[in-house]
Amino acid sequence: MDILTHYSITQWLLVLLAAFIIGLGKAGLKGVDMLSVTIMALVFGGKSSTGIVLPLLCTADIAAVYYYNRHAQWNHFWKLVPWMAVGILLGVYLGKDMDEKLFRQLMAVIVVLTIAIVLFMELRKSTTVPKHPMFAAGTGLAAGFTTMMGNLAGAFANLYFLAMRLPKNDFIGTAAWLFLVINLFKLPFQVFYWKNITENTLLTDLMLLPALALGFLLGIKLVKKLQDSSYRKVVMLFTLIGSVLMLLKR
Repeated sequence: MDILTHYSITQWLLVLLAAFIIGLGKAGLKGVDMLSVTIMALVFGGKSSTGIVLPLLCTADIAAVYYYNRHAQWNHFWKLVPWMAVGILLGVYLGKDMDEKLFRQLMAVIVVLTIAIVLFMELRKSTTVPKHPMFAAGTGLAAGFTTMMGNLAGAFANLYFLAMRLPKNDFIGTAAWLFLVINLFKLPFQVFYWKNITENTLLTDLMLLPALALGFLLGIKLVKKLQDSSYRKVVMLFTLIGSVLMLLKR
């Protein structure tokens, strides 16, 4: 079937917007990518949408690493990666045959918890950073599980980096490497086990690349204009908006 006629005009407009938003998020506007997850889930369904989104994420991750790699903080990278890998394996095992309705309900619960944690952090107005190993472990497990189940790891990674009070470029550079490794790790599971990455989904992704690239280039320009304090507020705002939208989706 011709991929251009496989989807309606409305669906194409929505997924082009989602790809554009993914580019913005990977360029450094963290939190905005929650909106793309919501849009993709609206068009394709929660679990099915992950097969469309993952190759786009991997492509944008490569661009982000190329642009921001010198800012990576490797101590934070190594604190999260092992736990995220464990979370992904849990998601692979538990999510393959999960009912779509149950899957959406699980995502909604995760979003509620995310909102609660974000609000708690802001209300405390503390300048200290969590040092207990269980904070990184818990955040990593949640991020790994949710990235496999619905590409929602960004919310938990944002919470971790916000809690660590990383400067803007360190935040973006560390996240770039983290998600490149994690998304490549997820890829074979979705190709060979969940089997939701197919020739049709890859052709769809190919059509979305220009929108992805445009979003990434615009995102770089916007991020450059933000000071560290403003950047933190923008990430918090987008994470909250995206979480609320995902929660309200039926």
